[in-house]
Amino acid sequence: MPPLTPKALIFDVFGTCVDWRGSIIAEGRALDRRWGTAVDWPALADAWRGRYQPALDEVRSGRRPWTILDVLHRESLDALAPSFGLDKLDEAQRDHLNRVWHRLTPWPDTVAGLTRLKRRFVIGPLSNGNFALLTNMAKHVGLPWDVNLSCELYRAYKPKPETYLGAAGLLGLRPTETMLVAAHYSDLQAARACGLLTAYVHRPREFGDKPKNDLPADPTVDVVANDFEDLATKLGCC
Repeated sequence: MPPLTPKALIFDVFGTCVDWRGSIIAEGRALDRRWGTAVDWPALADAWRGRYQPALDEVRSGRRPWTILDVLHRESLDALAPSFGLDKLDEAQRDHLNRVWHRLTPWPDTVAGLTRLKRRFVIGPLSNGNFALLTNMAKHVGLPWDVNLSCELYRAYKPKPETYLGAAGLLGLRPTETMLVAAHYSDLQAARACGLLTAYVHRPREFGDKPKNDLPADPTVDVVANDFEDLATKLGCC
C-alpha cells in the first residue's frame, strides 16, 4: 500500500484503460468489408498514434492555440490518408473513421477492475482525450467513471502540471490524496513531481507484438500492478 491511501484514482486512458491499437485494427478491417478498401490497418494505427505526441507538442509549446484532440486526430488522419489508400473517402466516412477513438475497446480486466475500485474510491479519467471523446467512449463500452476529468477542462495537455493539479483541485483534494494510474512511466513521474501518488499497470500488449517495457528495474512509484483487478486487490478493494 502507498504511504497515504488515496481518496480518488485518476486514470490515463489510451493504452492504460483501452486497447487503442487493437480497436483501430479490428474496426478498420470491418470497414474494409463495408467500404471496399484494403488498408494496412496495423501500420495505419501505428502511424496515426505516431503523430499524437508531435501534435500535442505544438499545443503544449504555445506554437498553436488550444486545440482539442478530435481536431488533431482528424488532421493526422487527413495527412496519412493518401499513403494508405484512404484519400477517396468522403467527409462522412472520414468523420466516422476519425471517431474510432470514441469507440475504443477496454482491456479484458478494465471494467471489472474499475467497478471494484469504484466501491472504495472516486474514479475518473485524466486523459488528453477531449470531453466528448471520453464521454462517448465511456458510454460505448460501459466504463463506470464517477467523473470526467478530460484535459480539455484545463486547456492543457499532460504532462503539464496544471492537468494533474487541476484534477486534484476539481475533486477538492490535495495532490497527496489523489493517485494517477497509468501504463506509462513518464506520465506517472510527471504526476509524482506534482505530489500525486502513482500506480503503474502493466499493459504489455499496447503495441501488439512489439515489446513494450518502459518500467525501470527499480521504479519510483507507489504501486505496481499486473492489471486493474490486481490493483484493486493491492488497494484493499473487495
